[in-house]
Amino acid sequence: MTQDNLPTFEPMIIVTGAAGFIGSALIARLNAENFNDVVAVDEFAPSINGDTPALKGVTPALKGAKDRNLEGKKISERVNRDKFFIWLKENHKQVQFIFHLGARTDTTEFDTELLTRLNLDYTKKVWQACIEYGLPLVYASSAATYGGGEFGYDDEDPALIEKLQPLNPYGISKNEFDKWALKQDKKPYFWVGLKFFNVYGPNEYHKGRMASVILHAYNQVKETGAMKLFRSHNPDYKDGEQMRDFVYVKDVTDVLFFLLHHRYKENSGIYNLGSGQARTFLDLVKSTFYAMNVPENISFVDTPADIRDKYQYFTEAKMTKLRKIGYEKPFTSLDEGVHDYVKDYLTGNYYI
Repeated sequence: MTQDNLPTFEPMIIVTGAAGFIGSALIARLNAENFNDVVAVDEFAPSINGDTPALKGVTPALKGAKDRNLEGKKISERVNRDKFFIWLKENHKQVQFIFHLGARTDTTEFDTELLTRLNLDYTKKVWQACIEYGLPLVYASSAATYGGGEFGYDDEDPALIEKLQPLNPYGISKNEFDKWALKQDKKPYFWVGLKFFNVYGPNEYHKGRMASVILHAYNQVKETGAMKLFRSHNPDYKDGEQMRDFVYVKDVTDVLFFLLHHRYKENSGIYNLGSGQARTFLDLVKSTFYAMNVPENISFVDTPADIRDKYQYFTEAKMTKLRKIGYEKPFTSLDEGVHDYVKDYLTGNYYI
């Protein structure tokens, strides 16, 4: 057999939360790099009479948007999350990498049993499976673990994670897993937890209230010609000058792809994933108006009472740790990211 006739080996990669925002964007990134043996794990509802019932936690009106996230993607198999561990036991020898991005991501969710089951216990099972089968793991943590930011946003000191005080049950569930992972004597030979900051971009259409402010701004401006932002209830910040680290989903998938190729034991740990640059909500909305070619018309409303005392007024990822392991690509500026998102995706309701 000649060299040209040798069979090619294509690594099988698992993505949990595959139909979600970041998961589907990652699959598109993998496909673009000719990684096509992708196993998509999510809560896939069975088709009944040609209609797919609403996914749990997703309203019927938004369900179709989540379904569309996977249209056109090259996926070798879809596995329901409740069957995943049975599937993995039978197929682990073909698997090369697991991206565990599936979670209950609603920051207003107060069902702690649900959050414990999906965000903590399920992730522990993924972790333990990776140890058992010798698989590398990248999982989704969250900047919500930092709470009000009273201890800063430094990812280089693992001892800081024990001190953090998240402001909501979602953030608590993510931080509890981070703490648990660091305490384990047995770990996957390569593992990374990524603290996602405020991710925005295409494929978030299904997220409803939890979608980025850019998507909400685009929809409001399109419908009314105006945008309402949350008023500040903190005397240290003027209305609209609350600051967040907004990171474009394309940058997120670039980092995920980088980690796929830098799976060295010494690189294991918990990392921030933001742009490294905090910007105001006013900056974000003004960029949206500009990208839409609509005159600015911004007003303010009270922050909803159910999230007011759990609201982060400032986040900014320290990105030194990721840079130290060799990630050199610059992050997209907020203005560039908003322009790309609005012009290339929102205007035509396009997906990655």
